[in-house]
Amino acid sequence: MSKVSINNEEIDIVIGAVQADLTSFLEDWRPFISKFHLIIVQDPDLKGEPKIPDGFKVDVYTKSKIDQTVGASAAALFSGYSCRYFGYLMSRKKYVISIDDDCTPAKDTKGNLVDAIAQHINNLKTPATPFFFNTLYDPFCKGADFVRGYPFSMREGVPCGLSCGLWLNLADYDAPTQALKPGLKNTRYVDAVLTVPVKTFMPVSGINIAFNRELLGPVLFSSFKLEKEGKYRYETMEDIWTGMSVKLISDHLGIGVKTGLPYVSRKERGNAIESLKKEGQGVNLMEQVLPFFQSLSLSKEATTAEDCVKELAAAVKERLGQTDAGFAKTSETMLEWLKIWSANK
Repeated sequence: MSKVSINNEEIDIVIGAVQADLTSFLEDWRPFISKFHLIIVQDPDLKGEPKIPDGFKVDVYTKSKIDQTVGASAAALFSGYSCRYFGYLMSRKKYVISIDDDCTPAKDTKGNLVDAIAQHINNLKTPATPFFFNTLYDPFCKGADFVRGYPFSMREGVPCGLSCGLWLNLADYDAPTQALKPGLKNTRYVDAVLTVPVKTFMPVSGINIAFNRELLGPVLFSSFKLEKEGKYRYETMEDIWTGMSVKLISDHLGIGVKTGLPYVSRKERGNAIESLKKEGQGVNLMEQVLPFFQSLSLSKEATTAEDCVKELAAAVKERLGQTDAGFAKTSETMLEWLKIWSANK
């Protein structure tokens, strides 16, 4: 990893808490996160105050504080792991790093603990190269450079807006894969970072990501919700929608997205069969979503992230809302999120 300067005051670490006792989680991460400001957002459906050990600089947001900030009706948008998005809203820092509370620091191939915070910041502070692929992956990593034939006019790269980390042990497999291969673990540590090429979409998971809030903050929200029993709740597929939105808008604005390092290690949790029940509707809808994003072009007038979200919301309503009422609701939620974002800048 090449070295970049890290200013502690530029970074917030957001933790979406769906368990009450965060003692073990925070102790595992203490060597890497204790010097940074933490934003812990508790799932509004979780009862009781979160348990947090001493020695951390932390702001905690529970249901009552979420209600006070956005109103009780809008607070429903932040249930489950979607509570992390409220942390993105409350941050005032340039860089936001988000790690779920079922993750621990990973070990690299030499057995050393991975400093995920430093790697994410390195990814965000070095340029991305989405418009021409470098076969040595990230040319700004230590020991690498641009290969012969890479256009010199493109070697300055573009700003990186999103860093998507990966997972060891329990990878982010979907429910069908987990159900069919219950013993499947990810033990493959690939020491690489690459920029995702322009016009190429990818599954983005909010489990282990970092982003430049100044560039992409208004886009990082899970507006795609699945309704169950009259209630909208985050259930496994929503951040896939968010990732497609972010990639579309990043490509349009000339902002890079990187994936690869850093890894975290995920613990086993959840039930594949139960997840399958929740994911079924979303899996089917995502088959409609990809062609929509692949064919969509935003206008030259959309020059900011907010502009892009507005245009995307209009396209969702017009092209997808006709086929499924859930997409019409998604369009409304995107615009509602922009209002919340503007009111809390």
